[in-house]
Amino acid sequence: MRAHHLNCGTLHPPSPRLVHGEGSLLGRATMVCHCLLVETDYGLVLVDTGLGMGDIEDPKATLSTVFRTVTRPVLDPEETALRQVQRLGHKPEDVRHIVLTHLDVDHAGGLRDFPWAKVHVHQVEHEHALNPVGAEKQRYMGRQWAHGPDWQTYAESGERWFGFGAVRQLNGLPPEILLVPLAGHTHGHTAVAVDTGEKWLMHAGDAYMVHDETDPVRPRSTPGLALFQNLMQVDGPARRDNQRRLRELRANHGDEVEIFSAHDHAELAPHL
Repeated sequence: MRAHHLNCGTLHPPSPRLVHGEGSLLGRATMVCHCLLVETDYGLVLVDTGLGMGDIEDPKATLSTVFRTVTRPVLDPEETALRQVQRLGHKPEDVRHIVLTHLDVDHAGGLRDFPWAKVHVHQVEHEHALNPVGAEKQRYMGRQWAHGPDWQTYAESGERWFGFGAVRQLNGLPPEILLVPLAGHTHGHTAVAVDTGEKWLMHAGDAYMVHDETDPVRPRSTPGLALFQNLMQVDGPARRDNQRRLRELRANHGDEVEIFSAHDHAELAPHL
């Protein structure tokens, strides 16, 4: 299978020093919405969707004031998965499946651009997103899936994968695409693993934010991203334990598995 790395939403939060750990205290940092477009015999598969056309055309409807103020998204229609699929020579209808790490607004915004696609997501994530309580009402925006997607949900059962449990083959998709539950950032947060034939790609979503957090020898975050993760997490011990497991995976199987997160521009840059 061939996988294309996409940036489906550039974000410019304040302070490179706080976000990247270097540079000016003022000014703007740069983050991305790292997605995958996978070519399979079952059609095209999107892993996460970033921001979609609806978010760009009417950002106030789906992107909260806090999100727009803190992340300062570029809102460029050319960065949407829809436009990038077309630039790669495909028709939007060729996207038959969407596999989500979770349903935060900057991961699910493109769902409306592919309303016919099957949407694969962890069962717990689906339940919380469709019935949000408390602070969840600020992170899940039902307008992004008001078209009524063909949801395919999964409980935590399946085979093991590099020591990670609760992995399951997805309905209608080849066994080379897997969900790997990594709860903590949200209740039903997962990674998505894709076997390209040369190596595995592991889209870790928001399980971590900056590549140094998976350094097996000296793991570290930056002040701004550490604060963000602590504010957004629903289960801190689970999130930190999953980061530990990701460090072990990188240390023991780094030649077989390429791990990357959703928002680190440094991880995406080599693929563009």
